Amino acid sequence: MSDVTRLLEAATAGNRQAAAELLPLVYDELRRLAAARMAAEAADHTLQPTALVHEAYVRLVGPTDDARWENRGHFFAAAAEAMRRILVDAARRKHREKRGGGMAKVELLDVRTRDPDERLIALDDALEQLALTDSLAARVVELRQFAGLGHEEIAAMLGLTVYAARQKWTFARAWLRKAMTE
Repeated sequence: MSDVTRLLEAATAGNRQAAAELLPLVYDELRRLAAARMAAEAADHTLQPTALVHEAYVRLVGPTDDARWENRGHFFAAAAEAMRRILVDAARRKHREKRGGGMAKVELLDVRTRDPDERLIALDDALEQLALTDSLAARVVELRQFAGLGHEEIAAMLGLTVYAARQKWTFARAWLRKAMTE
């Protein structure tokens, strides 16, 4: 019995360690299989081969699966079927009416977009107004947008809890969105 078959049997029996050991052994083959499946998809498809492999693997050896694989070939056939189902489900979701259905996408060329410099100036003006209302929220925006800090770093820097930093960020985003659209 090959290592893959042995690990497949152990993983389907619920052995999490076997499932973890199995992935490195089959990953390259699953990745090639996924890449072949994705080559036939439209260029604007948002699902990547790596994500397809991971989703299929979870479906195959996940806690709710009670399938038994006879051998390596049987496992890869099941993997191909799982990938096909994932792609079909994604296509169905994409074509649902709430996502535009089968309507053709039209590019709007006459919509004027703001110049990045204009947006930066508008953001600066709005930040100055926000600072008058809530200086801490304005500081959170500066640290997040211009210094690239995360909530944990901002909280430590300003002596806040992470929760408070996130609250300030949420408030500031809503406030700035409203101020910049007026």
